Amino acid sequence: MMTLLSAFRVIQRSPLNIITQYRFMSSLGGNLAHFSKGALNGDRSNLIPFSSRLRGGRALAQDVWSIYNAANLPADCINLGQGYMNFSPPKWVTDAADEALRSLLPNHYSHPKGRIRLRNAIKNFYEKSFNRVLDVETEILVTSGANQGQYSVFTAFLEQGDEVIMFEPFFDQYLPSVTFNGGTPVYVPLHPQTDAVTPNNSNWTIDFDELRRAITPKAKMLIINTPHNPVGKVFTREELEKIAALAEEFNLLVMADEVYDCLVFDGKEHVRFATLPGMWDRTVTVLSAGKAFAATGWRVGWLIGPPSIIFPTLAACTRIVFCSNSPLQEAAAAGLEQAAERGFFENQLKEYEERRNILLSAFDKLGMKYSHPEGSYFVLLDISRVNFPEDYPFPEPVQGRGRDFKACWFIALEIGVSSIPVSEFYCEEHCTIGENFARFAFCKDVETLRQAGERLQRLAEYLV
Repeated sequence: MMTLLSAFRVIQRSPLNIITQYRFMSSLGGNLAHFSKGALNGDRSNLIPFSSRLRGGRALAQDVWSIYNAANLPADCINLGQGYMNFSPPKWVTDAADEALRSLLPNHYSHPKGRIRLRNAIKNFYEKSFNRVLDVETEILVTSGANQGQYSVFTAFLEQGDEVIMFEPFFDQYLPSVTFNGGTPVYVPLHPQTDAVTPNNSNWTIDFDELRRAITPKAKMLIINTPHNPVGKVFTREELEKIAALAEEFNLLVMADEVYDCLVFDGKEHVRFATLPGMWDRTVTVLSAGKAFAATGWRVGWLIGPPSIIFPTLAACTRIVFCSNSPLQEAAAAGLEQAAERGFFENQLKEYEERRNILLSAFDKLGMKYSHPEGSYFVLLDISRVNFPEDYPFPEPVQGRGRDFKACWFIALEIGVSSIPVSEFYCEEHCTIGENFARFAFCKDVETLRQAGERLQRLAEYLV
């Protein structure tokens, strides 16, 4: 009988088909006691039970990324599902990485706070948008990607049973990061208003009475993601001010996930939550070199906030990773140092607008509705009109999931363009809100998006 460790190694080393992965992960959700009972009957395959925390936050469930992984889809399927780029970071940034790798000190440990060159670059780059002088020793923390920074905040501040308020749809890593650290997620959905001929992301609205009802005496934190993944919504100043008032009233720590801050379109205003009156003292802002410089695999991010938040988060971060990737911190520093003189972010924004418009034009030709993205590099397509055969041979992991799971699988196999079902980003109670949408990423090169747009025209055959 295969041991738990050896089974994980098989999954890591082999392109297991989707059914095998599904059945393996489902088996892990059984009674934890099974792993220790085996010793009594001579079965030594699972002697040590794993932690019960893995059973929360969907940690053991087969996630949407593995279901719609390239290994499970046709080889020629165009991947617009996952939000990684198919183009390189700027050459002047990768040159800085090369230079760091050829140097002595950047190949060794960095300070747990981050390399001083990068912290100084962050200070100089962000002080204007934060409307304050930033202290590189107490108000900036470099992390191994934005995700690890968020995890460290949860570790530093959550007690068992503390409630964390999340707007749905939510970035899926929030959920296990909260539950692993003893937190309890509380879900407040954004409500799509799709009656308009061309809905935009402002039509995804907050019911503030619903938000207030969600805040109990156990509430400790609230997460805001603007620009928003997957909706592409840029929260308005008025919305953020109302959230700020509730955070002040109920003494909530606010995590402002602003990793897409450099991708705000159509002249929309990106309001840093920490700059609102009274919010600096209770807000940690999460940012990302991967999103900024098309280098998602570098895993370099940073947190900006008051010493009262950064200091305990540093303590947690130091015990989780000790320090982040040294040479790539140097490269990220070079990126921030030179971005203004090169006009990098202005030019990058224009390039992303072109990519966005290519994809939206394809949807327009089909006459399909979508939520016009104001920020990030995602667009939600209304797939409620996609009519697929009821007897279509969907794989087992897609069976029993939302209608969007089936629609996305059908589009990937029959049209040759993959996307991500949006119900994955909701709790079970609210998942029907997301079932009408598929998330498409336009962080791809222009030619790939044009090819995808041409393929998508075949969807016309399946629209009702």
